[in-house]
Amino acid sequence: MANITLKDVTKRYADGTEAVRALNLDIDDGEFMILVGPSGCGKSTALRMIAGLEDISDGELDIGGERVNERAPRDRDIAMVFQNYALYPHMTVRENMGFALKLAKVDQAEIDRKVEAAAETLDLTQHLDRKPSNLSGGQRQRVAMGRAIVREPSAFLMDEPLSNLDAKLRVQMRTEVARLQKRLKTTTVYVTHDQTEAMTLGDRVAVMRAGVLQQVDTPRELYANPANIFVAGFIGSPAMNFFAGEVREGRIALPFAEVPAPSGLQDGQKVIAGVRPEDFEDAALAPEGRESGVEFEADVEVTESMGSEIYAYFAFEGEEVSSDQLADLARDAGVADTPGSGSAGQAVARLSPESDVRAGSRARLWLDGARVHVFDPEDGRNLRPLGHRSAGTSDDAGSPQGPATDPPGEGPAPTP
Repeated sequence: MANITLKDVTKRYADGTEAVRALNLDIDDGEFMILVGPSGCGKSTALRMIAGLEDISDGELDIGGERVNERAPRDRDIAMVFQNYALYPHMTVRENMGFALKLAKVDQAEIDRKVEAAAETLDLTQHLDRKPSNLSGGQRQRVAMGRAIVREPSAFLMDEPLSNLDAKLRVQMRTEVARLQKRLKTTTVYVTHDQTEAMTLGDRVAVMRAGVLQQVDTPRELYANPANIFVAGFIGSPAMNFFAGEVREGRIALPFAEVPAPSGLQDGQKVIAGVRPEDFEDAALAPEGRESGVEFEADVEVTESMGSEIYAYFAFEGEEVSSDQLADLARDAGVADTPGSGSAGQAVARLSPESDVRAGSRARLWLDGARVHVFDPEDGRNLRPLGHRSAGTSDDAGSPQGPATDPPGEGPAPTP
């Protein structure tokens, strides 16, 4: 096992495009680090630089305390698990898993021992003599992981390994990957576009946008204290709602209510307010004794009953919300406008299953004003972290790291 350190690592192509800009990241020995972000944000490029499959333009990469910038991939003591499995179709599971060891001229008895041990760990023992074509997608992915495990590398690098699986199998494999990493305690860097995977798998999560690291922290802290609008909108499902707001005599005027403003804001200052769906509630079911709460009426257009909760989509009138980071989120989601933008917007509230709110009705809702995030419209930074620590700090699993030194709203052009 080994720690991995990226110091001002940059990837610059011949045309001058920077796919990754001045990336600083410390990954502890045995840590499960997730790189997440939209397509073209540079996360896979960063992983490939760690693997040695992409040259580093500037900066320094250390693995196990040694600089490895100029080392070939085979000399970095890492193992990769790819999205497409990359199995040899003419070989059996046993042969696929042991092939790298065979090339390294490891004794056949030792190869058999390691392959059988990995197969037992991955529940593949009964499939060792089958060909990949006779396996399910999940089984083939486990074979690819087994091939990496038998090498006993210092670090695993995984590039969207579950993206080819169907939704149900992806959930199952996600659990297996987490269990396996905890058992092996091998340093793991895992790239994904799926924020659900990021939040459920990682010890810490590094969010990237346009080649720039936005924030790295535990999943809990990313969710509670996003450093900027982009992190806030990318992490969470359903996504955070955004509203235009203005500071008026110590309060923030939203399109449908007023909530307390954090200290330090000036009267008349324009802000962007972010509200997570779960910070709304049916007014009839709102908790008692919460002085920060405000009630308001809204026209509910659509409801979705999920059994354990109800999603209520309600309309509101308000000023258009404008931000480069919100525009990036909208492009990643494949929609022309972000939720809450435009003169007439729509927001989503996550309500208790006991709620009587129904589509087509005018409902009375409750908002926890103390949970409203406040962002600067110019650079997108969070003006009011809600937790006990400022956004960007980490737990004991690594050195404190926050947003990149560049303004969070800035960044290079997306990777071509």
